[in-house]
Amino acid sequence: MHEQKASAVNAPAAIHRELWTSWASLLRSYSAAHGLNSGRQAVVETGSDEIVLRVADRWIRFTHNQMEDSLGNSLPFSLDEDGRARLGDTTEEMDLAAEKLAREMMQA
Repeated sequence: MHEQKASAVNAPAAIHRELWTSWASLLRSYSAAHGLNSGRQAVVETGSDEIVLRVADRWIRFTHNQMEDSLGNSLPFSLDEDGRARLGDTTEEMDLAAEKLAREMMQA
């Protein structure tokens, strides 16, 4: 299973751990920044196999190969060795993807 995680991001295990940690950190930072001008606060729960971003009763859950949300949506998800996040058919820099998701969660 460990090899499966590494192959999900096309990176060695050590790089994958760093990407996973960075993804959680980006979600936490951008959620906090977007929360400064709102009455909402986000919580980011981080584990080795999942990351959950919660805002009030809404949430987004990331595993090494999937993103799902409290509205019932589900998309393929992965982090690439070059620092890009893949969400469904969209690939963009991790920081841009995290900022967009955090903004959408904090404004909804």
